[in-house]
Amino acid sequence: MSNPPKHILVIRLSAMGDVAMTVPVLRAFTEQFPEVKITVLTRATFKCFFRDLNNVSVFIADVKGKHGGISGLFKLSNELKSLGIEAVADLHNVLRSKILKVFFFGKKVVQIDKGRAEKKALVSGKNFQQLKTTHQRYADVFEALGFKLDLSHPTFPEKASLPNTVKALLPNNSNKLIGIAPFAAHQGKMYPLDLMKQVIETLSKDYNILLFGGGAKEIDVLNSFESDYENVVNVAGKLSFNEELDVISNLDIMLSMDSGNAHLAAMFGIKTVTIWGVTHPFAGFAPFNQPATNALLSDRNRFPNIPTSVFGNKYPESYKEASRSIEPETIIEKIKAII
Repeated sequence: MSNPPKHILVIRLSAMGDVAMTVPVLRAFTEQFPEVKITVLTRATFKCFFRDLNNVSVFIADVKGKHGGISGLFKLSNELKSLGIEAVADLHNVLRSKILKVFFFGKKVVQIDKGRAEKKALVSGKNFQQLKTTHQRYADVFEALGFKLDLSHPTFPEKASLPNTVKALLPNNSNKLIGIAPFAAHQGKMYPLDLMKQVIETLSKDYNILLFGGGAKEIDVLNSFESDYENVVNVAGKLSFNEELDVISNLDIMLSMDSGNAHLAAMFGIKTVTIWGVTHPFAGFAPFNQPATNALLSDRNRFPNIPTSVFGNKYPESYKEASRSIEPETIIEKIKAII
């Protein structure tokens, strides 16, 4: 590209994990191309994800308010154009972003190739092999804009300094901190809670356990875990999202499902162990820069149709607790070996 753009609009509106996965890619970009300005278009909730990135600003898309509908997207495009945007990197590639890009006629526009055909073949069982990671798919968009990224030598921010109000919630001892996020958007992606309770009970004897989640029902479950065991603290519902990120950056290890919390931990360079039910890392959604051995997989001899879907929203009833095939001892031993 003869004249690479000096100001790129990056579009990724949702979901939480997908937005978090942009962060290590953008960090690599800002380090390798510090002369280029990035404006990230996302939702207000996710603004704090980008707080540690140089030369990156966030523009909030109010998709349920003034930026809703085609007229709202036209208004949004004019607001963005006023910033001097020279090119668009669409890391979302959905109807809303496609309409928005129409209003950037004359600008260089590249959208992510989500590899739908490859993922369909993976889910159908026709092609069970590792697909390109989402992080690399994001990087490919920037390469098409003239910026070849190297993701192989990542850097990460320093641990956040915790204010006294946050420290007061945490256990007052020197034990290492294990974050556990036991929930996911779909039940087929979750480790059975009775088994997770065994994991928490054992690990809490030697380590501090911080529980993460959201929503009233989830918080009730996490509160029950907290009340049952020493050295277990539920932080869900007690901190702002920004403060939760501060705490995550201070963890020694995160245990998560194939869900957003895994990507939040990984964007800070935290060692992350993931539990996979009806989904599989081959679809490309493993957390950034984590060894494949940190992904604990359900038994495909017993559940040969895994992955039943890319996002875990479709599965036979008999697969709902596929991750029960992963023994609690396997998880405990993995975490102890890493920590």
